[in-house]
Amino acid sequence: MMMSIGQFVFSLSTLAYQDFQRQQEWKHPATPRVGARDAHQYVGEGDDTITFSGWIAPGFNGDITSLDDLRDLADEGRANVLVEGTGRIFGEFVITHLSEGRTLFFEDGFPRRVEFSLSLKRVDRGDRIDSHSGSGRDEVLED
Repeated sequence: MMMSIGQFVFSLSTLAYQDFQRQQEWKHPATPRVGARDAHQYVGEGDDTITFSGWIAPGFNGDITSLDDLRDLADEGRANVLVEGTGRIFGEFVITHLSEGRTLFFEDGFPRRVEFSLSLKRVDRGDRIDSHSGSGRDEVLED
C-alpha cells in the first residue's frame, strides 16, 4: 500500500501515483498603515492541498476501474482520512478534482496508457489527530 483515502488503496495493482505534491498555506492578512509597510498578523492555517499524478497501463499494471472507484468516493461528498503506507496520517480530505487522459488505443478503443491527476483538500481542523503517530492529542478543543 502506497497510500489510502477512506477505503480506497493506492497500490501497484490499483492506481500507483508517480508524483506527490503538497501545498500548505498560512494566513497572514495585511492591515494598511500610513507611511509604512502594511502590518501583518498570523491568524491560522490556510488551505492544505495534495495532488497525486501518474499513469497506469491497464492489463499490465493498475486497474482502470480504480478511477471509477475514486469518482464514486468523490460523489459521496464526505471527508476521508488520508493515510500513507508508512502509517502517517495526513488528516481528513475531500476529493476536489480528478482528471484522466487516455492514449495509445487498441483496435476496440481500450487504452494502453491512462494518465491521471487527483487533487485533495484538507477539511478537518487539524487538532484531533497527531499526524505522525495517529493518536489523539491531549489538547483537543471541544466544539
